[in-house]
Amino acid sequence: MINPYDSPADLPSVLPVFPLRGAILLPRASLTLNVFEPRYVALVDYALAHERLIGVVQPSGETGSAESPQGKSFPVRTIGCLGRITSFSEADDGPLVISLTGISRFATGDEIDTDAAFRLFAVDFRSYADDFINDLGEEDVDRVRLLATLRRYLEANGLHADWDRINEAANEQLVNTLSILSPYGPEEKQALLEAGSLRERAEALVALAEMELAARDDNSGTSLQ
Repeated sequence: MINPYDSPADLPSVLPVFPLRGAILLPRASLTLNVFEPRYVALVDYALAHERLIGVVQPSGETGSAESPQGKSFPVRTIGCLGRITSFSEADDGPLVISLTGISRFATGDEIDTDAAFRLFAVDFRSYADDFINDLGEEDVDRVRLLATLRRYLEANGLHADWDRINEAANEQLVNTLSILSPYGPEEKQALLEAGSLRERAEALVALAEMELAARDDNSGTSLQ
């Protein structure tokens, strides 16, 4: 993707948002969404007509467990991430499938009152100017520990991975993609989103995996070390 945005000043101050529990997006990583609810089909139509931009943000924790609550009054998290539609397909009798590529995180402001079926919010990117810097902090990531923990986690869960692609991935791509794909709950995903640096996000991924492995260890009486 050729990113036409170099700084917070290049981005709009109002965004349509897709509230989705358990889903996060991060700069230069991708998130694929199946879109079938009429309100979100309308959101995608709006985004395609407005620079293809969508904000991804989780509903607040007190809103229950619904993936995307009904209505327009439920609160959303204070931090989300802007994505640009970089892939779009539409089946005759199925959902839209879109891929979003992350640009920058944002702070969520006031909601804009409209008659649209979806929601628009004022947003502020100024606290996340570093998100526009490719590969920032890559050298601070403990890649050896991250990959070793990932391998143990996959083996413990009977999962497989394309290790050729993993080994070729740069640290930023690896950490952010693993954060998006991780199977953790909304609170853990939000913590990964809000991590202050790439190193902190990688350390959080390792800590979460190690806690799950330790819990499995305690319950089974066997060791994964």
